Amino acid sequence: MSRALPILTNATARRLFLDRHALAEQPSGAAKGDDLLALIERLGFVQLDSINTVERAHHMILFARRPSYRPDNLARLHDRDRKLFEHWTHDASIIPAAYFPHWRLRFARDEARLRERWAKWHGDGFDTQFEAVLEEVARRGPVSTADVGEAEERRSGGWWEWNPSKIALEYLWRVGKLSVVRRDAFRKVYDLTERVVPAEHLAPVPDPAETVDWACNAAIDRLGFATSGEVAAFLAKVTPTEAKDWCAGALQRAEIVEVGIEGADGQVRRSFARPGIGEAADPPEPPGRVRILSPFDPALRDRNRAERLFGFHYRIEVFVPEAKRKYGYYVFPVLEGARIIGRIDMKADRQADRLAVRAFWPEAGIAMGAGRRARIEAELDRMARFAGVSRVELAGDWLRESTG
Repeated sequence: MSRALPILTNATARRLFLDRHALAEQPSGAAKGDDLLALIERLGFVQLDSINTVERAHHMILFARRPSYRPDNLARLHDRDRKLFEHWTHDASIIPAAYFPHWRLRFARDEARLRERWAKWHGDGFDTQFEAVLEEVARRGPVSTADVGEAEERRSGGWWEWNPSKIALEYLWRVGKLSVVRRDAFRKVYDLTERVVPAEHLAPVPDPAETVDWACNAAIDRLGFATSGEVAAFLAKVTPTEAKDWCAGALQRAEIVEVGIEGADGQVRRSFARPGIGEAADPPEPPGRVRILSPFDPALRDRNRAERLFGFHYRIEVFVPEAKRKYGYYVFPVLEGARIIGRIDMKADRQADRLAVRAFWPEAGIAMGAGRRARIEAELDRMARFAGVSRVELAGDWLRESTG
């Protein structure tokens, strides 16, 4: 007789997921050196993004969990201590250097895939400078896109119109021959990988099966529960087929079990989790403090998962014409306890020394009493200090109607 599928209620699933993402505890503690590294290892990676409406995404992700965090703390850990490296997961990310050996599989796969894809985008001859640029970096040391291809035409269009030397730098980074040594005003500065990544992380060369096993385990442990598709998407390192096969094997070996996860709409979705998850003690209840999250926070970057779990529909509107935007250019989700209570449109105006808040839209069913408003305003004060401005300026109509 088959055993009944353990069901995690929506409330339990939310708490478990937030706990795995360091959002179910008081936002406090050290946020530099090995303490900061431990937080990033717990998350798996931190996504990078260039938009600086208040602060860049990677800084906001870390600040939401450790309010003592400051951007220089991350730079020291990456640029000086070399305990982090920069590469791709689903997008450009900061990753613990100890994980570098498992990126060799991605380097190998990208070498052929990118050549074929970029040949279509950039046209014939896009790869003419690969060897020359690699030799130049070996001779000169760290370079940025401003330092190579001086005689080549400088184009102002999108990345598909880059000059050959700029393409070469990006390609050589993507396939692991170059690494990012630092960023200057968010522009990548590259050097030979063997001069950037510590020797102890360069030496190991895991076989592909070992990396697939590592990546799938990393995903399950950090997500708490996941479908095979979510396992594959977490680090974007293994294929959907590899993740599906790994889940089948791990299930047979009793390393994972099947569970039902109740969504915000009451529907139950079959997922995988570690054994005993259904019988385990309740995950911690997140503190009621309000936190403003980056749109690229690891708890929210999978928009479909966030919508199923929290009932929160979010789409970034950066590329939507202004007249067609529903909310704003770059609107931040707002978390209170285990609920996403709304979204806020704000911008750090450093010339005017203010955090300008245009609007807050509560989610359906979220009442805006005095206590909740005070918690939101307290978080805005913290955010202003983090952004380096001295005051918060609320628009007269900043409290909007529910989005429901």
